Amino acid sequence: MTTKEGSPYDAVVLAGGGAARLGGADKPGLRVGGRALIDRVLAACSGAGTTVVVAAPRPTARPVVWAREEPAGGGPLAALDAGLARTTAERVVVLSADLPFLGEPTVRRLLDALAGSGADGAVLTDPDGRDQPLVAAYRRDALLREIAVLGERDGHGHGPGPGHKGGGLAGLPLRRLTGRLALTRVADPLAAFDCDTWDDIASARARIREHGNVLDEWISAVKDELGIELDVDTGALLDLARDAAHGVARPAAPLTTFLVGYAAAQAAARGGAAGGAEAVAEATRKAAALAARWADEDQQDAKPGAPQPGAASPTPAKPGSAPHTPPSAG
Repeated sequence: MTTKEGSPYDAVVLAGGGAARLGGADKPGLRVGGRALIDRVLAACSGAGTTVVVAAPRPTARPVVWAREEPAGGGPLAALDAGLARTTAERVVVLSADLPFLGEPTVRRLLDALAGSGADGAVLTDPDGRDQPLVAAYRRDALLREIAVLGERDGHGHGPGPGHKGGGLAGLPLRRLTGRLALTRVADPLAAFDCDTWDDIASARARIREHGNVLDEWISAVKDELGIELDVDTGALLDLARDAAHGVARPAAPLTTFLVGYAAAQAAARGGAAGGAEAVAEATRKAAALAARWADEDQQDAKPGAPQPGAASPTPAKPGSAPHTPPSAG
């Protein structure tokens, strides 16, 4: 079951197609940054009430509802129609399964743009300003209305044509639908990047490993792999790891952050924290304070003759007496 209480939208992910420019490879299953492309897209629309994937069923990191177009391989318009039949929300996010850099913030931007307009849909545009109708948020009623009209026409708009059994949608291009809709547009060149060729796959993998991206990508990949949906202050955790490494010993960094996570899980299980993120923050604060105290002691020990907190004060020498000299070890 994928329905989430109070969720404002559903999602339809189109994961079929022959991937001709990839030599027929299983494009949704290709890995970028250690995650299958389809799992990256599913993470971006994780806020959906119901997520429908139109394709043959496959293992995915998140639970979904499966659907198939009729006939199989009938094209994106037929696939969209099949996916919409499994949705109920007023707004539907429609995505292709080959978007390595799509994130939840972009999905939210599309939904906000749709809500703030009287349009039928909000569509992402690529760097050249072209519409990307498979990275978009639509009003479900508008899609169903125009699909019903197109289902009674052939590709030229002159009634059912050859190959369109009963006015079917198989083979009709998606632009026949989007051309009938009033659209507003959202620019996000990176999120619009899709993987159609092996060069695209290589470019996506290279970008993810760039210095400015690799840490966030790794954290997202680990959370998906472990089934964790938790937003924490990674900056605070990294600061803690740095302080533990420098103030204690280098191996203290990974061990300390592991112990913070373990303590947070126990606190959340006991009901001692409002939620997972709050439990992590509280455990991080405590461990960071300990690291600071540890470092303070090291600094004090490094100062010759400096009095130590809690240490007994030396007994002052009596007037006129010689200072005590410990016996020589030699």
